[in-house]
Amino acid sequence: MPPLPAPGAPLPHYVSTAPFDPLATETMTAAQSRIHLASQKQLMWWKFKQHKLALISGIFLALVYLMILIVEFLAPYGLHTRNVDFIHAPPQSIHFFDKGSLVGPFVYGRSMTLDLDTLHRVYADKTNDVQPIRFFCRGDAYKFWGIAASNYHLVCPAIGGQMFLLGTDRLGRDVLSRILYGARISLTIGLIGISISFVLGIVIGGLAGYRGGIFDLIVQRLIEVLQSLPSLPLWMALAAIMPVTWSPIVIYFGITVILGIIDWTGLARAVRSKLLALREEDYVQAAQLMGASTPRIIGRHLVPGFMSHLIASATISIPGMILGETALSFLGLGLRPPITSWGILLTEAKSVSVIAFYPWLLYPIIPVVLVILAFNFLGDGLRDAADPYK
Repeated sequence: MPPLPAPGAPLPHYVSTAPFDPLATETMTAAQSRIHLASQKQLMWWKFKQHKLALISGIFLALVYLMILIVEFLAPYGLHTRNVDFIHAPPQSIHFFDKGSLVGPFVYGRSMTLDLDTLHRVYADKTNDVQPIRFFCRGDAYKFWGIAASNYHLVCPAIGGQMFLLGTDRLGRDVLSRILYGARISLTIGLIGISISFVLGIVIGGLAGYRGGIFDLIVQRLIEVLQSLPSLPLWMALAAIMPVTWSPIVIYFGITVILGIIDWTGLARAVRSKLLALREEDYVQAAQLMGASTPRIIGRHLVPGFMSHLIASATISIPGMILGETALSFLGLGLRPPITSWGILLTEAKSVSVIAFYPWLLYPIIPVVLVILAFNFLGDGLRDAADPYK
């Protein structure tokens, strides 16, 4: 160890005698080079994968939306198939062993008796009636997306048997099949609604933030008026003015438009605040000097700069639209039969006495809760991944 310098003496100074190479770069490890050369999309994906709950939620939502494409194939019964001998039947359990031997997935047959005191049907399993569950089988006829006729299902009850895994409703219709069919309406209404809200929010908020002036003043007052109104009563008022003579498809698109029109205000304010900060940047002024039009500057230069934030906002807004449709349909002011959604299914459980005797009619609330939570977790993950450099 070299001796320490005397107090007050200058510290030794070492200078490298190696020749200077202006083209030399610092040597990086393979891991450092991978991060250094990665694009912003790769960095966002790597950060998103660290949010395990958001990743699981994204996979779950992807599977759910893929499921609604083939819901006719997945549902064991048709949407309107009635089993008049099994009205308000409770859920059946799946068994694999019968009397100590492996049989495979099956359900027991059922017998029904009428309780003369309460006038309710009482169902009991017949342990001597084993009904194997069939897979990739022929069952109720349907039209795939209303176009191609078929009767092929992923799972079916035994021939001449029954399989009500989530019970039946007051008309003897299978609750599981109706939940699967209802997912197509409840989930797509959120996507279409957010598309309308996305366009209105970006266009109106972008023009307000970029142009400013009297247009910005009018937009801000309009947003304040709309946000001051209670959402549910406003939805109810707009839904109530739709004529009852409209077809279910027209009502479906009407509800979608209503949800999209009401929800654009929050997104418009977010876009406006971003553009107010970005419109003074040098690259915006350079685009103006080069003669770029306002739509091109907003669409090609400003909006892409915070598109990740907009996507995260959209994933958080979709649950609100799904809940809005469910609430309106539950109150009888939204979609109407024969269209089936999760909100319409929940109208079966309006009465406390119905819930007390037939609690399985509340099962449609389970997919609503799961989808809402998944969208919220996915939105949290996208929001964190939107800024990968943080």
